Amino acid sequence: MMKHIILTQQEIEHKTKRIAYQIYETFSDEKEVVLAGITTNGYIFAQKLADELNVISDLKVTLCEVKINKQNPLDRVETSLPAEEYTNKALVLIDDVLNSGTTLIYGVKHFLEVPLKKFKTAVLVDRNHKQYPVKADFKGLSLSTSLKEHIQVVFDTEEAYAFLS
Repeated sequence: MMKHIILTQQEIEHKTKRIAYQIYETFSDEKEVVLAGITTNGYIFAQKLADELNVISDLKVTLCEVKINKQNPLDRVETSLPAEEYTNKALVLIDDVLNSGTTLIYGVKHFLEVPLKKFKTAVLVDRNHKQYPVKADFKGLSLSTSLKEHIQVVFDTEEAYAFLS
């Protein structure tokens, strides 16, 4: 299987910083923003965005891990925070790659069951192959791929990169 690198570590860092600035601009009138990252890579990306926001803004950043069964998204969605901790707050739902939109739309559905002040979505890579009417408000890279191609993001302790296979 051939790997075609589409984002290097430096490019991921740049896009993370840019998305953090976009989030800050969008939520600058808020005191707090909840970054809800979808397990595993979405949460790692949310942590990276939180680190950037803590450097560039005075927003209180609260991290929340969102567990969605990607094979059966109708299963109950679980979060690391109780709903009371994000009710009536500004929230960004984050994932690494927006493929078909299934995971993101079920995540959106979960958070629509509680009142939120503002609600946005962010992804590092948007594949432009959606089966659901969901979009990323903040995205690092938009890439049109064939249905047979797959995008993976690797967040290792030493390096980060995204590749197309």
